[in-house]
Amino acid sequence: MSDVTSGSPAGQVDDQVDVRGPRFVAWVTTAVLVAVLLAATASTALAAAILAVQAVVFAVGAARGPRRHPYGLVFAALVATRLGPVTEREPAAPLRFAQLVGLVFAVVGVAGFAAGLPLLALVATGAALAAAFLNAAFSICLGCRLYPLFVRLTAVHS
Repeated sequence: MSDVTSGSPAGQVDDQVDVRGPRFVAWVTTAVLVAVLLAATASTALAAAILAVQAVVFAVGAARGPRRHPYGLVFAALVATRLGPVTEREPAAPLRFAQLVGLVFAVVGVAGFAAGLPLLALVATGAALAAAFLNAAFSICLGCRLYPLFVRLTAVHS
């Protein structure tokens, strides 16, 4: 996900990313979450392990942003170099929030598997999968849509 520099002091990087990067990340996330659901039919321990790894990926994305997201790094190294120039960008902050929302669902899913509550785990995984697929296939980022509300609510209470 390419950085954009602006006329800000010392060439600071703007908080914008190539929109194709988050779509790629959403496709990979979709595949991983489908793998979790498929694995759950054979082994809840395997499903929990895969989902735990995805939770770590969500945590890195939430904490470090789209440019340092593990799947985003793959996009930048292997995919973006083969694409044409960036024509559309989006802000990184809502994407980080969306990763945080994904993390919450993944943690609930892992906890559900660990507690012997596979239905809870499957519902949480399914919700994360639905959100990832909407972003990947239709560019509808549910976490990004919730972000303005989150900002308003946290600004009121700050």
